[in-house]
Amino acid sequence: MATERDRDAAGRARNARPRDGLGRPLERGAHGVERQPEGVLRTPLQALREAQRLLDGHHPFHAHEVLEDAWKAAPPAERELWRGLAQLAVGLTHAARGNPAGATALLRRGAENLEPYRDIAPHGIDVPGLLLWAGGDGLPADPPRLTG
Repeated sequence: MATERDRDAAGRARNARPRDGLGRPLERGAHGVERQPEGVLRTPLQALREAQRLLDGHHPFHAHEVLEDAWKAAPPAERELWRGLAQLAVGLTHAARGNPAGATALLRRGAENLEPYRDIAPHGIDVPGLLLWAGGDGLPADPPRLTG
């Protein structure tokens, strides 16, 4: 017997199962945390504010979704910056899920993508502060400050 799959309007598979605050799927019918809508066009300032709100609320997975939308919509010169920010949020997600190896790898990758913007970060993004946050001893417990 074939399994019925959730599909979007274009026919792509979607997982409509509820998710917890760290993006992990829950059983159907469970009460989850509302997901961020995909493909939302925000200004860079709106994306940073929304991502910070989610990070401060201990929802790094959801912050990653906001930052991923910004990455996909960014002009070519800024794509790796937004990709790096999204990777930091995923690294924090892995840390919160108890996966230190995954967290370390994503934090490192995110920092590598942010490094070229150290002296020229647009939109008030605190790249030097984020690099310190991501590169400290152990895994960060507190959310980063995206802007200075």
